[in-house]
Amino acid sequence: MIEIKTIEEIEKIRNSGRILKSVLNLVRENIKPGVATIELSRLAEDFIIKHGAIPAFKGYKGFPEALCISINEELIHGIPGSRTIKESDVVSVDGGVLFEGWYSDAAFTVIAGEPVNENARRLVEVTEQALYVGIKEAKINNRIGDIGHSIQNFIESFGFSVIRDYSGHGIGKKLHEDPSVPNFGRSGQGVLLKKGMVIAIEPMVAEGNNKLIVEANGWTVKTLDHSLAAHFEHTVAIGNNGPEVLTA
Repeated sequence: MIEIKTIEEIEKIRNSGRILKSVLNLVRENIKPGVATIELSRLAEDFIIKHGAIPAFKGYKGFPEALCISINEELIHGIPGSRTIKESDVVSVDGGVLFEGWYSDAAFTVIAGEPVNENARRLVEVTEQALYVGIKEAKINNRIGDIGHSIQNFIESFGFSVIRDYSGHGIGKKLHEDPSVPNFGRSGQGVLLKKGMVIAIEPMVAEGNNKLIVEANGWTVKTLDHSLAAHFEHTVAIGNNGPEVLTA
């Protein structure tokens, strides 16, 4: 069931998103060669708690940390630990905040230090651009397929692969709500977008093919061919004047 949010409820999600925006900016500033991923997760957790919120991911279905941090061929759900970031690593960070009963969700990918792989730099840029291509389609009377179609066409025009096994989602009182928001599809197909819907749009892209495997820890998803992967995400409300990004 798709929950339609009131103006007041969307403002509450925006308040959650403001905290998440700040914490992800803080994490981004601290992604450097030599830093352990667990340090970034604990930095985020401390910041969120100090601002009166809850790290949405910690404990969610048993996930142990405040952030998902995925490196190079890892796409999503990487568990922070003692692993240290190396020069030119492609680092994807996904975070969520629960504030006064409302969730927000966002992600970004950066290259640590100086990029030496031109294709990695292009992968990250294209994935971020694809997020905004999709957001432009998040408007009243469009359909979910319009979002996915625009993202898919953009990504594939650069020779990269759209991940099909995971998708964006509705968000609000729950971290994951209806509808599913795939990063592929056909224009004019799928759920009709209405004022008050709030969705997380999150392109996930592989440098090689889109086949994936899940590591033995049951969480970390990575590319089967070990090609690089990137991930960007924003929480977006469907409004009268077009899409409203609540985590930007």
